[in-house]
Amino acid sequence: MSTARTTRPGAAHRLAALVEDALGGPLPVRLRAWDGSETGPADAPAVVVRSRRALRRLLWQPGELGLAQAYVTGELDVEGDLADGLRRMRTAARERRLHPPRLSLADRARAAGAAVRLGAVGPRPATPGSQARLRGGLHTKARDRAAISHHYDLSNDFYRLLLDETMAYSCGVWADGNTDADAAGAQRAKLELICRKLGLTAGSRLLDIGCGWGSLTLYAAERHKAKVTAVTLAGEQAAHVSEQVRERGLEDRIEVVCQDYRDITGGGYDAVSTVEMGEHVGDAEYPAFAAALHRVVRPEGRVLVQQMSRGRNAPGGGAFIEAYIAPDMHMRPLGETVRLLEDAGLEVRHAESLREHYVRTVRAWERTLEERWDEFVALVGEETARVWRLYLVGGALAFEQRRMGVDQILSVRPTVEGVSGMSATPGEWYERLDRP
Repeated sequence: MSTARTTRPGAAHRLAALVEDALGGPLPVRLRAWDGSETGPADAPAVVVRSRRALRRLLWQPGELGLAQAYVTGELDVEGDLADGLRRMRTAARERRLHPPRLSLADRARAAGAAVRLGAVGPRPATPGSQARLRGGLHTKARDRAAISHHYDLSNDFYRLLLDETMAYSCGVWADGNTDADAAGAQRAKLELICRKLGLTAGSRLLDIGCGWGSLTLYAAERHKAKVTAVTLAGEQAAHVSEQVRERGLEDRIEVVCQDYRDITGGGYDAVSTVEMGEHVGDAEYPAFAAALHRVVRPEGRVLVQQMSRGRNAPGGGAFIEAYIAPDMHMRPLGETVRLLEDAGLEVRHAESLREHYVRTVRAWERTLEERWDEFVALVGEETARVWRLYLVGGALAFEQRRMGVDQILSVRPTVEGVSGMSATPGEWYERLDRP
């Protein structure tokens, strides 16, 4: 492997020495500093430290969050394939057993001396404006409303630009007939699969908790003639779905409610869906959430939960996701979610991993972001656009490397006699799914 060289040592060489000492191995990427110095493998993506401020952030906020802050502000950048750079770092960490910094007092003193020589010492940089700032007790209604608003109320125009015409912001199902360019087809296949699993027919009463921009609500009402109550905590989403209901003449089939799931009253629904909303409920609150799913569905009624999960030893979201994308999100391994649903009285009948489908889904969104970059920057600013680039590229890798997953869990509320009302076999759920 060839190595890039400069005629004189510079800031990049001093930084590389510090980082390699901390990690216990050589860097798998190039490193270029603000003074033009460069070191590392010539055929690898280049991490560009554009400003001493990036180092100052890492002094004040070591680790993932400090790196993310430097990236979204443009103080640190990656030239070349960002996904390749992140993949190389994780591969090196796994294969070479690189480890996160655990600095002794002597290490810290040496790093501080190097920071002084590099001119990186100074006051704490301001927190980027795109970072979430939540107050109040964890998973109180007010804090949950603020957390949802931070992400989902970015603007409907932003999500219209990012998503396909279905406005589905969740994992699609890439059936055999889908091409990589057919993101809308993958979303329609997912919506059809959910409706089939729920057994929806004309007049079925569906409660869609966390309805997003109404992709499932509208599909179930139009395609399967279901009567849907759509619930969301995001005002922008509720406005969009209500507008679509009026435009499509579906007022007699769809009711849109902007409220917390804990405020849902009534029951007797034939089916309940909650698509990638359970991650936002919270760890301590999930048993009550599962109990609410059981309460609102009638005996022999079905509940479908599509929800992100994490590996047993994987952290799930991480500091960047928590700070910039989904504050207070909690993911657990699939088996723990199944146990919580069954503890609430539901009988889990079918569970299916869609992990590889999410890799393709997120990569389709990331392609749209890159292809229409200037439009995104004009709409939300470069900092927020960079947040989303890092989020989508990193998210696709997390699903690819099995640090995160996503699953569809179908359960039923049995009668007191144990009757499920379901066929003993799944039926024709997947037949011609690419052409619903």
